[in-house]
Amino acid sequence: MRPADGGPALGERIGKYDVIREVGRGSTGTVYLSHDPFYGRDVAIKAYRIAADDDPARAKVARKMFLSEAHMVGMLQHPNIMPIYDAGEENGHYYVVTEFTHGARTLAAYTRPDNLLPVDDVLTLMFKCAKALHYAHSRGVIHRDIKPSNLMLTTDSDLRLIDFGIALHNDADFSRIEGIPGSPSYMSPQQMQSLELTNHSDIYSLGAVMYELLTGHRPFRAGVLAKLLHAIVYATPAPMLSLRAELPAELENVVAMAMHKEIDKRYPNGAEFANAIARVHAQQRRGADRSDRQEHFNLLRRLKFFHDFSAGEIWEVLRAGTWQSHAQGDEIVRAGGIDDRFYVIVTGACTVERDGRIVGRLEAGDCFGETSYLRGAKRQAAVLAGKDVTVLRVSSTLLEQASSACQLRFNKVFLKSLISRLQNGESRGVS
Repeated sequence: MRPADGGPALGERIGKYDVIREVGRGSTGTVYLSHDPFYGRDVAIKAYRIAADDDPARAKVARKMFLSEAHMVGMLQHPNIMPIYDAGEENGHYYVVTEFTHGARTLAAYTRPDNLLPVDDVLTLMFKCAKALHYAHSRGVIHRDIKPSNLMLTTDSDLRLIDFGIALHNDADFSRIEGIPGSPSYMSPQQMQSLELTNHSDIYSLGAVMYELLTGHRPFRAGVLAKLLHAIVYATPAPMLSLRAELPAELENVVAMAMHKEIDKRYPNGAEFANAIARVHAQQRRGADRSDRQEHFNLLRRLKFFHDFSAGEIWEVLRAGTWQSHAQGDEIVRAGGIDDRFYVIVTGACTVERDGRIVGRLEAGDCFGETSYLRGAKRQAAVLAGKDVTVLRVSSTLLEQASSACQLRFNKVFLKSLISRLQNGESRGVS
């Protein structure tokens, strides 16, 4: 039976993709779960409603949104931006194919005062989003609709920035979409006033999202749009510490700078915003459970991986890393994935699997994922935990805050590891 909106029915095809089930619906289209038989992966298909005889104005908007997202195919490849694989038109169906993340939720689920994420998690996610925005901005793309429901939290606590349907492109003539310039509560003063937008508008919006995720309240609320516009342009939001007293005082200044009314007083780019978040994060982590961190330090300095590191450099690594425990059989990294993280095994052992076969084993002191760190390549194999495995996971974006000496030490260790594996003809790492 065909759905009332004229979209495809269960079992029908959109392009080369079979429709499995509907997973979401909006004013301009419907999202379906499908499967890509060629790559053997589940995908999400956003099918736009572009029937001019139904509602010409809505059809015009839907077509522009389709063109905007279709323009992104292969353009933005960043670990924290939802990848867009394909786009096309067939039998009146305009569609965009993206990654499908099973079990993911948007950050809109964590904007209530009684359901907030830990501050440490919020800072980690906002850091990733600021870096992703910097990447997009450097390629001439302004998202224009940064809000909690466009930030997706995956089951492994990673972030995906989604929905570039109303993004501005510096090389496209279809970007301007009247009537839906963004989500009013998160729009910058410049966006509210329909002024020319720069990357600073997205920075403001991310500041507004950060405010809400930390306090459970939006910076500005109003019953009518005119009052909301006036507040965003002229008013000052309530101090965050008045809404959540336990917040670090430094965060007030970070968010306030991101949300400054004047463009030239905001962070100049997403990278600077990310650096400010990272500094506060590092201060917070230094103050958290020093006894555990001392124990972690002692474990690391005994590992062969860190033999050439100074004590200060090991502490830098600890501040940039996350300590993780895994049960036997847990998939620590997945074949085919792309991210900027690498791992050092602290205790236990792991197996390296390719196409269902064990091709190598890793022990305490071994590293994996280093080639993804060095060149952003897809992982060629999966790594599964053995019994009682503890790993140190380090993000290269956080490591950028470490000293040059520490970063150089990592590069030397990684190159030695790669050369050793090539000479021995082993497949012990994950490319």
